[in-house]
Amino acid sequence: MSFKLKHPYTFGKGYEKPVAYFSMEFAIDQPLKIYSGGLGFLAGSHMRSAYDLKQNLVGIGILWKYGYYDQVRKHNNELDALWQERHYNFLEELDLVIEVQVDGHPVKAKVFYLPPHVFNTVPLFLLSTDHPDNDHLAQTITHKLYDNNIATRIAQYILLGVGGAKLLEAIGHEVDLYHFNEAHALPAAFRLLEKYGDAEKVREKLVFTTHTPVKAGNEVNDPHFLHKLGFFNGFSIREVDELVGLDQGMFNHTLAALRMSKIANAVSKKHQSVSSAMWGAYENICDIIPITNAQNKSYWTDKEIEAAKVKRNTKKFIKRKKEMKKELFQLVADQTGKIFDENALTIVWARRFAGYKRADLIARDVERFERLLNNTNYPVQIIWAGKPYPLDHSAVSTFNWLVHFTRKYHNATILTGYELSLSALMKKGSDVWLNNPRIPLEASGTSGMTSAMNGSLNFSTNDGWILEFGKHGENSFVIPEADLTKPEGEQDQHDADHMMRILEEEIVPMYYDDPERWAEVNFQSMQDVDKYFRASRMADEYYKKLYAH
Repeated sequence: MSFKLKHPYTFGKGYEKPVAYFSMEFAIDQPLKIYSGGLGFLAGSHMRSAYDLKQNLVGIGILWKYGYYDQVRKHNNELDALWQERHYNFLEELDLVIEVQVDGHPVKAKVFYLPPHVFNTVPLFLLSTDHPDNDHLAQTITHKLYDNNIATRIAQYILLGVGGAKLLEAIGHEVDLYHFNEAHALPAAFRLLEKYGDAEKVREKLVFTTHTPVKAGNEVNDPHFLHKLGFFNGFSIREVDELVGLDQGMFNHTLAALRMSKIANAVSKKHQSVSSAMWGAYENICDIIPITNAQNKSYWTDKEIEAAKVKRNTKKFIKRKKEMKKELFQLVADQTGKIFDENALTIVWARRFAGYKRADLIARDVERFERLLNNTNYPVQIIWAGKPYPLDHSAVSTFNWLVHFTRKYHNATILTGYELSLSALMKKGSDVWLNNPRIPLEASGTSGMTSAMNGSLNFSTNDGWILEFGKHGENSFVIPEADLTKPEGEQDQHDADHMMRILEEEIVPMYYDDPERWAEVNFQSMQDVDKYFRASRMADEYYKKLYAH
């Protein structure tokens, strides 16, 4: 074996323990299209901050041949999904083949390596079944991230877990801990069980990050189906039942991960209490501690806006903000034919399109929405963007509704292609970052952290990370909490009413009538986000709280 893993630095004090971090997606940099949304953004920032801190960490993922998908438009501007083949000259193909069993058949995987110097990350290994010895079906395993075919998706988990564990063995890189970012890599636990023959030894090796605050969002499958595909790495259903316990005859992936790990973390303080309530009634689960998500500051932050914050220079802040808005508006004009004004208050709603995130909430009362947009003394512009899962028909129809709805307004529009570079442009080019998930469905959320780093004020429902950050009128604007016992429609109405009231009475007047105060609130927001929501803090806490346990 010719490959020898070497980190490009001496490990920092307290970060010497070797750890492998398994994730289905990594948002490392714009050219490497192997991510879909928040889970990947988090993993990418983690890999960068682990590099900054000189941690003994490696990443294990999958090289998706067609990425997640390219978000494009149909002839009428509605959403279309394009799957385009990807090739990367910055990845090194290793002289190494990993073999896993899927549905009783051997599947070969190539190994690609992302060296640390390319994007300033820890070493990253990516598996691909695009191997000439595989049949077409086996090759499709690594075609699309989160494939809609459930058998393909389970095969992806087997490749990530069993394949990832075998890859570490093949390069001779012994790790003390396997860190699963969500439960996708769970088959690695069964590979370790085969290796050590002892469930307790396996437990000592596993730590787990759970992201999903809704029971329905945690994957549950028929154990017979999983067994047939090879998910349990040769162990019988009876052995699996004895080891982790089936939940009403079904295999619950998150529950199994909580039972096979020595410790787990939720991704915000609120999420930790939600997770503990969700899983607390189950026996033999590990402790779930809070480690709030964060983002890599040096990757995301505009240097000039940061310099304005450091010097508390309002003039410089306002000038730079307008320049960044102009950059975003060039792209708006190119995509939509609408020219926006850098002097006008600009609201952005941009994140994964999912029902509970309520992209269209601000437009719930159309008359009031139009009054906001048509106020010539206090002009407001609004931009939407985000990638729905292509087969989430409800989310796609919300996107398409917004396409047609915004057509008649000169100062409202929707963009396509919400990946890292557009995400950064929108955070830098917005004045207000709108986030209105239905409480308590946001485990953490991280887009608002990076908008705050770039002088865009969070305007949010009180969920996820905002509970640890938001001080209404001081560093952000927070919508008062609705009565969660009321029907969803009433909660939506409550949130929409308060959203419009805060916009009309507080946000818009402050932006136009008191620019000094506006800059001051931004400086406070930038300072507060800096204190706790940098990924260097998160990566440090992983070592101190999760890995040292």
